[in-house]
Amino acid sequence: MRILTFLLALCLLASCASDTAKTAEKKMDDTAATTTPPKKEMRYIVTPFSNAYDYTDANMADMKYKSGTFNFDVKGDKYKLGQQTPDAAQKMCANSAKGQHIHLIVNNEPYMAKYTPTFDVDLPDGDHFILAFLSRSYHESIKTPQAHKAVKATVANKSITGTTPLTQPMLFYSRPKGTYVGAADTKKVMLDFYPINASIGTDFMVKADINGETHTLYKWQPYYIEGLPMGENKITLTLVDKAGKAVDTPLNPVTRTFTLKPDIKEAN
Repeated sequence: MRILTFLLALCLLASCASDTAKTAEKKMDDTAATTTPPKKEMRYIVTPFSNAYDYTDANMADMKYKSGTFNFDVKGDKYKLGQQTPDAAQKMCANSAKGQHIHLIVNNEPYMAKYTPTFDVDLPDGDHFILAFLSRSYHESIKTPQAHKAVKATVANKSITGTTPLTQPMLFYSRPKGTYVGAADTKKVMLDFYPINASIGTDFMVKADINGETHTLYKWQPYYIEGLPMGENKITLTLVDKAGKAVDTPLNPVTRTFTLKPDIKEAN
């Protein structure tokens, strides 16, 4: 009997020890769960731009540069330089009062907006990466092969003396740019870029560093950025491969600064 009582006591003690261990383990798990830092919330909301007015017939048929003057042959039954894009009022973002235009990007510089097919630009002698594309009045690029020209050009005496097609994957920055004023233009700021020889979402992605916060973009389309502060903002775009590694290619990455300002009249 004494032996049986002793064995029962041992079992009871073992059971209590096991329960105590489980309770301690649960407390450790609960502590770990509460002390693990929560996922950092994003300051900026990046969402796809709404569908744009379509221009399937827009065509940049030719690009010439001679004696300091660019001359573009722009064709299209619906697309016209200098006209407002029909859905501009619905886009809720910055829109050019001068209408539709050409975005001309030379090397790593911000684009030049040109509203006529012929205009003067002083290009220095040497080799330059040149991208020109047709834009809607709210600055979104027309993303069709016939609506752009992209070359590596050799310039001498303010004229293109030779061109080489671009064969490597490249990324050109378009928007945001400049200064945005007032609630209508600063609430939603459009981000737009232009890849060449790079299928975004298939073999490549775009990393957008917005004031130090990284967003990965998996599709070639414009995006709305919401939540940007007043004052100077900075965006860096990097073309990356499927592993997230920056592609070793010219002009990659590219950084731009732009400014948001309140409208004094609105404040009053």
